Amino acid sequence: MTAAQDKAARDLLDFYREAGVDALVGEEPVNRFAAAPAPPARAPIPPALPLDLATKGRATAPTAPPAPDAAAVSARDAAKSAKTLEELRAILERFDGCALKATATQLVFADGNPKARVMFVGEAPGRDEDIEGLPFVGRSGKLLDRMLAAIGLDRTHVYIANIVPWRPPGNRTPTPQESQICLPFILRQIELVDPDILVCLGKPSMQTLLGTNEPISKARGRWFAFDTGKREIRAMPTFHPAFLLRSPLQKRFAWRDFLAFKKALG
Repeated sequence: MTAAQDKAARDLLDFYREAGVDALVGEEPVNRFAAAPAPPARAPIPPALPLDLATKGRATAPTAPPAPDAAAVSARDAAKSAKTLEELRAILERFDGCALKATATQLVFADGNPKARVMFVGEAPGRDEDIEGLPFVGRSGKLLDRMLAAIGLDRTHVYIANIVPWRPPGNRTPTPQESQICLPFILRQIELVDPDILVCLGKPSMQTLLGTNEPISKARGRWFAFDTGKREIRAMPTFHPAFLLRSPLQKRFAWRDFLAFKKALG
């Protein structure tokens, strides 16, 4: 294999990993258009048992998730009841209103210092975050750490969370419906942390928290007012580190944003 072929293969594997492909299904392609073999003959269906005998000793079938509107109302009520971050995390662990919980490995709640003056909010966990249970620990997280170090900060000086705390399958962007169901929880999380500055990482976070549909290329670097529930603080959208990995020329703009909120911290 030539050096160019080796690089191309590695780039392809990196693409698959970022897209959420983490398992080999088979060595040979499958022709889905080929005629399927005839299904085996079914055994005769036994007569129905009385209800008490049919259900005796069996586990009940899993209940379907609530309708989106009902799930959003339930999320608002549950989030309001949390008095601390620990209570909020426990409530999220029990919450079944978001279908992403069923496909994710675990809840990804937060990382960093809950008493920090700066809070970062992304959109949703990826594969590495789903495995470790912490936000921003993959390639984009390592870039975020380097960006923080460049302005003299680290994770002991910031608090990091996501709009949606469960990984969407294949690392896709959360749907508006999924984001709205989870919104009361991140709003309560921001209220409990009560930072001086809120940084929205990426367009989904910006749209959900700041309510603007502007392109992030135009909105980034600008200050917005955000009501934490306790007071009004300054908020700034900037590019998501995953976007910067794909578009490294945009790092210069993110650098300006980081310098701006560092200056705001005094």
